[in-house]
Amino acid sequence: MNKELMTKRIAENLEHLKQFTATPNKGCTRLPFTKEARQAADYLKTIMKEAGLEVKEDEAGNVFGFIYGSDTSLPCVMMGSHFDSVVNGGDYDGIAGVICAIEVARQLKNTNPKRTFVAAAFCDEEGMRFGTGYFGSGAILGNRTPEYCRTFTDKNDVSIYDAMLEYGLDPEKIENAKWKDNSIGYFIEAHIEQGPVLHAENTQIGLVDCIVGIDRYMVTVHGRSDHAGTTPMNMRLDAVDAATKVISKIADWARETDDGSVATVGYIKTIPGGMNIVAEACEFTVDIRSRNIENLEKISAKLHDALEHEVKAMGGSFDIQNKLAITPVNLDKSMLHMMEESCKNHNFSYRYMHSGAGHDALEIGQVIPTAMLFVPSKDGRSHCMVEHTEYSHFGNAALIMTELAEKLTSN
Repeated sequence: MNKELMTKRIAENLEHLKQFTATPNKGCTRLPFTKEARQAADYLKTIMKEAGLEVKEDEAGNVFGFIYGSDTSLPCVMMGSHFDSVVNGGDYDGIAGVICAIEVARQLKNTNPKRTFVAAAFCDEEGMRFGTGYFGSGAILGNRTPEYCRTFTDKNDVSIYDAMLEYGLDPEKIENAKWKDNSIGYFIEAHIEQGPVLHAENTQIGLVDCIVGIDRYMVTVHGRSDHAGTTPMNMRLDAVDAATKVISKIADWARETDDGSVATVGYIKTIPGGMNIVAEACEFTVDIRSRNIENLEKISAKLHDALEHEVKAMGGSFDIQNKLAITPVNLDKSMLHMMEESCKNHNFSYRYMHSGAGHDALEIGQVIPTAMLFVPSKDGRSHCMVEHTEYSHFGNAALIMTELAEKLTSN
């Protein structure tokens, strides 16, 4: 394998993909089922074909490239990540893992693999547009239905269902995206760390042994709209007052676990939103993450209890919608050991670590043996336009993943 040539191709592909954004010069904004997503998907199809892969797009908007093995009855080896982004995000989150997977497939093409290798580009991992997440990777596991697509909407009240129709997909056929049981033998993913550890330590490779679980909620507290100057404090049904009493406690609940659990309120909206109006409603999101499922459950329970208490005291009501619930996953030790041996053979510095970010590997790892590799993010910055990783690190990742894929596809 020529690592320099691999790195050069990865760099060229990632540079080309930078143009597919709704916010030029202000980071990558590539939301699912948009023009920019279609442009990226079509480009991925093109480079997959150029690499000699057979290309398919499924009913969920995922793109796959196949190198068929000599025994197609065996469960395949799948490698990939996602091609959507957050708003004003970085140019490497997710998509770099897709490009690395295509490069690995290119390397495997002439090795006569026994198992089929599949390079995967998943649609809507981030959940940025509809507040959910892991749409494409969940679909291949059979976890997405037409009803699911009707349930979740974006800020403009466009449902996943309608967005798919506009994108050229039929959401009534979403269940056809499910792969047959036992058809995927292994899943592997390369990704930027999105945190500061590897860069700060000058470590080249992170071997991910655990990915945190995530609970996401959309909460709406309902009160009553009144005049801000003439309504006495003891006669108000102030939705903001009740909501913020809950919000102020959420971060401390995570701190109390003392095990790295985190909880975030990332979005707040008051309705009607006038400076001189007591709000009739307050919407906010809650994102809870932990490698300990008991702490996920504990913080979620405290959230429900606090809402019950504060809203009852205020005299209003609340709605809470669970947008995502996914348990922590421990990744496959045997594949981690294989990657560790490759790191040693190439004199790459490495360390074991857990992931505080969710990934397609989290969804897929619930049911399929999964391994994940991190490369450094400069200063730990991600989900922002200054996100940066040296292309040489992606070359390292592709090399390690190629050697892993060769072992997995040969037996």
